[in-house]
Amino acid sequence: MARLAQTAGLTDIQQEILSTVRDFVDKEIIPVATELEHRDEYPQQIVDGLKELGLFGLMIPEEYGGLGESLLTYALCVEEIARGWMSVSGIINTHFIVAYMLKQHGTQEQKDYFLPKMAAGEIRGAFSMSEPGLGSDVSAITSKAVRDGDEFILNGQKMWLTNGGTSSLVAVLVRSDEGHPEGTAPHKSMTTFLVEKEPGFGEVRPGLTIPGKIDKMGYKGVDTTELIMDGLRIPADRVLGGVTGRGFYQMMDGVEVGRVNVAARGCGVAQRAFELGVRYAQQRHTFGKPIAQHQAIQFKLAEMATKVEAAHAMMVNAARKKDSGERNDLEAGMAKYLASEYCKEVVEDAFRIHGGYGFSKEYEIERLYREAPMLLIGEGTAEIQKMIIGRRLLEEYRFQG
Repeated sequence: MARLAQTAGLTDIQQEILSTVRDFVDKEIIPVATELEHRDEYPQQIVDGLKELGLFGLMIPEEYGGLGESLLTYALCVEEIARGWMSVSGIINTHFIVAYMLKQHGTQEQKDYFLPKMAAGEIRGAFSMSEPGLGSDVSAITSKAVRDGDEFILNGQKMWLTNGGTSSLVAVLVRSDEGHPEGTAPHKSMTTFLVEKEPGFGEVRPGLTIPGKIDKMGYKGVDTTELIMDGLRIPADRVLGGVTGRGFYQMMDGVEVGRVNVAARGCGVAQRAFELGVRYAQQRHTFGKPIAQHQAIQFKLAEMATKVEAAHAMMVNAARKKDSGERNDLEAGMAKYLASEYCKEVVEDAFRIHGGYGFSKEYEIERLYREAPMLLIGEGTAEIQKMIIGRRLLEEYRFQG
């Protein structure tokens, strides 16, 4: 076990889970990740392996067939998986955000129906907030639900669904004006719908189309899609929590989990970049000695390792805060911001250490170099994180004058 990014105070069970995941990553993910990524191929065999390990039920309570583990355990597993291939961590992240939202906000009937199947990996989750024209401005959502007897009719276009094709359950945030008079604040007139569908592309149920995969610079393998609703009928009992108008708060609660996840992904990718850089620096010779013996390279390695360590500590702190039941939006925002920025910097330094070979698709660092930028924009851009952090700091340190 490496010296960096260790976590104090873990139970024997947590250590056993992490050891199992790390072993799986080293044997089943790292050897095939770059080849699959270059082909943009969905890692079905890896996903099946994670299912066998019980990872799709990691945070789902034991009463629903899950392992009932903490956000910290989950985040540390994500860190390990992202170290192997970040796309795989994306496949389980969206699943867990939906499972977490169901656990926290679902009706008893919704929990009883969905959570056991999600724990077994039979139902796989995705969630959808963004739209083509709004980016991080969630209050500008235009997709709409209109009541029609015991059903709602949904219309609109959503964007950037991770697992949009492979999932069979999508938590979709739309505007719903039922019971909310005109002039109601936008965030109080949104509802989360639990939309069941067939996996795949095209019309996956009447009124619901997943057009196809969006071609991306990195973060390949996992499918990222649009979602088009045109007269999509959803029963009223598939409103998350059974009451309209609470969708914004439910989604934001889920996104706090998602931000810890993105921080964990940044930590994992940065760790892998450091591992590749420090190994290559000891193998490559210039001017008669390994480049690791040149002070310029040692300075880079020192900076990289410090960033890996700092990002890990902030991510662990944010996860533990959420697990304790405290509000963690400040800590999650800071961890996501720092880990994603540091990840980009550590990956770039490892890329520089590799020299010309870093530009070759034969070397793993080329893949990491294309993956790291996604973390700067996923689950809210760095700029949005800074806005959240700034506002929370002004609440905490309000000047009494």
